[in-house]
Amino acid sequence: MNAPNAPTFAQTYAALRAEINRVLLGQEDLVEQVLLAIFARGHVLIEGVPGLGKTLLVRTLGRVLGCEFKRIQFTPDLMPSDVTGGNVFNQQQNQFVFLPGPVFTQLLLADEINRAPAKTQSSLLEAMQDRSVTVDGVTRPLPRPFFTIATQNPIESQGTYPLPEAQLDRFLMKLHVEHPTRAVEKALLHNYVTGFDAGDLDTLNVKTICTAEMLLGMQAAVRTVQVHDGILDYITDIVGRTRAHRSVYLGASPRASIALLTCARARAASEGRAYVNPDDVKQLAPPILRHRLVLHPDAEIEGVTADDCVQAILREVPVPETAA
Repeated sequence: MNAPNAPTFAQTYAALRAEINRVLLGQEDLVEQVLLAIFARGHVLIEGVPGLGKTLLVRTLGRVLGCEFKRIQFTPDLMPSDVTGGNVFNQQQNQFVFLPGPVFTQLLLADEINRAPAKTQSSLLEAMQDRSVTVDGVTRPLPRPFFTIATQNPIESQGTYPLPEAQLDRFLMKLHVEHPTRAVEKALLHNYVTGFDAGDLDTLNVKTICTAEMLLGMQAAVRTVQVHDGILDYITDIVGRTRAHRSVYLGASPRASIALLTCARARAASEGRAYVNPDDVKQLAPPILRHRLVLHPDAEIEGVTADDCVQAILREVPVPETAA
């Protein structure tokens, strides 16, 4: 059973993934999940210490996806207008003219987003939710497609501001970047010895695999993937149990259920299937739910993590017998 245009979708996905993995060594899971989030029309929050290739990943994405790319370096003195843009008086025209900020792009890198205070962080809320920006009472649509990939340092780092729950919930996934293995790190050094420069993607001849129009078509194809009623029950039960788990103070919202459904469809399409199976849901539950759970203080003191709670819920919820 093949999804509509499944071979084209799966082949394009495989080509995108292979091209990015040529640049970003040892981060196959990260690359897969970011691509699935993009196909699901979602935004991604990537957490990790500096120097692990987060910015390189987004720059490479902009190249292989054929999308316009802009970067905002978040700092404590960054103002909301530095993100959205604003009206500036033009003396020649004798009137105010709107100068768009860097958010008016297709792929936005919000680098070290938690280095800026909450007021500046919240300037992205409307853009991420409605894909539009309102300045001085005028709402302007953003280019299509539009997606944000934000990076943040661990919240224990000096000079960081935790993101508010409302903004965290706008991110489809939260992904963790770990230090590379010894073999991967040696391969990185070998690449630099042979001339690789992270600041110049041309040294690796990174190819553009698709266009913005093709990406929009792939996002539309995801919505044609079939979902069995048992899968809907499975997703509902998983998210519902986050609200009743003994270690969780605040569980996931219905937005998490929608995110889990959409990403599961994207994963099915990437594998050339016309239907979602339970494994799609299980594989994607941790990155979709981890940032949406607020734990009880006692649980945090005991060392319980959001991922621990999600894995416990996945073990408890009965898996549906059929998915097609």
